[in-house]
Amino acid sequence: MIETAEGLERTVLVCYSNRKDKKNLHSEESLEELKFLAETAGAYVVKSFFQENDTYDSRFMIGKGKATEIAEFVEEFEIKLVIFENELAYTQLRNLEQKIKCKIIDKSNLILDIFASNARTAQAKLQVELAQLEYTLPRLTRQWTHLSKQFGGIGTKGPGETQIETDRRLIGKRISLLKEKLGKVAEQRKTQASERGKFFRISLVGYTNVGKSTLLNALTDADAYVENKLFATLDTSTKSLDILVSNGKSAKFPKRVLISDTVGFIKNLPHDLIESFKSTLSEVVESDLLLHVVDTSNQNLDEQMNVVNETLEEIGAGGKMIVKVFNKVDLVKDKEFLRELKKEHTDSVFISAGKGLNLDLLLERIKKELNSANTERILRLKPGDHKNVSMIYSLAEVREVKYLKNSIKVTFSTNDKNFSRLKSLQE
Repeated sequence: MIETAEGLERTVLVCYSNRKDKKNLHSEESLEELKFLAETAGAYVVKSFFQENDTYDSRFMIGKGKATEIAEFVEEFEIKLVIFENELAYTQLRNLEQKIKCKIIDKSNLILDIFASNARTAQAKLQVELAQLEYTLPRLTRQWTHLSKQFGGIGTKGPGETQIETDRRLIGKRISLLKEKLGKVAEQRKTQASERGKFFRISLVGYTNVGKSTLLNALTDADAYVENKLFATLDTSTKSLDILVSNGKSAKFPKRVLISDTVGFIKNLPHDLIESFKSTLSEVVESDLLLHVVDTSNQNLDEQMNVVNETLEEIGAGGKMIVKVFNKVDLVKDKEFLRELKKEHTDSVFISAGKGLNLDLLLERIKKELNSANTERILRLKPGDHKNVSMIYSLAEVREVKYLKNSIKVTFSTNDKNFSRLKSLQE
């Protein structure tokens, strides 16, 4: 008998890769991340199965032979849970449960379960419930017992118990209600964002567990929650920081910036989850500068950076001013690799938030972007063009507005990128 820590669900992981389908192409490294996710949820991983071939089994995904092998292992070692890296269709889930005789969930369900466990604020709870219901709805049938509480434990948190007594119509009504509530939250966030408009806003973005919360704490002496788990933080945390900047001339003055820590991204993050959390991620879209935090010690850092870039594009933040911040350099043993990485990313900053290493260089880089943003500029608009005056207010720090006989003269400061957008407004 394999020893198990008390109270943890004995779990098996499964990953299928189809060599002919690039969208369904996985590597054995995918199982390492899935294992971390499972352990974050409270599972004890007993074994991992990796299946790679050229054919796709619509009944079991992994093929009947592999399903039989897993079923025998589950029975012999009293496994309570099987987690698939791949997203499972309802029929595959049903067939696998009939074959393997234990609770089976996929990665999307696992991530939703972790989010349900970590949701602290009312907004986060609304967002998670919406994502769970939208995940559930297309899998709903008359006998969808895999979503019931009959198994308990991982993969069944959130609205599970009440779902058994609901139908598509009731779930649809609940989804509409949650979207309405989140719509109101989004409006509240817009109001808060307008109040923050005079501040330079920075968002920390990156793959989950790269050290964003640790960096926020190091820069602002904050006390953001930090734990070596995936998705330990769901809610955006915003702190202030004063930096001495120039006004484009000889004078210098303290400038207050707002730094926000946002939820981490992950490969194959459920689309429903991204949609549900867009009101939270709006902080990223509205920021002046993104600090893309990277775990330098992770062997899959290139893949993780690509995932973050793709997610930023999906939420409409792909065109933002971005500075890459390579964190955890103290954990990199291969110094030659680090030197090559610095050559490849010459415009990036290499730090250790946990050790406080090179934070001064990061602050200098932020100051450089702030100085660019504080360059004084002037635009002249047509008389009565109040709409574009409002546009300038939304993208810049307005210092003076003069209503002249033949024009409106607006003096403001903003970064080069925003100024290029505003120049077209000039008469």
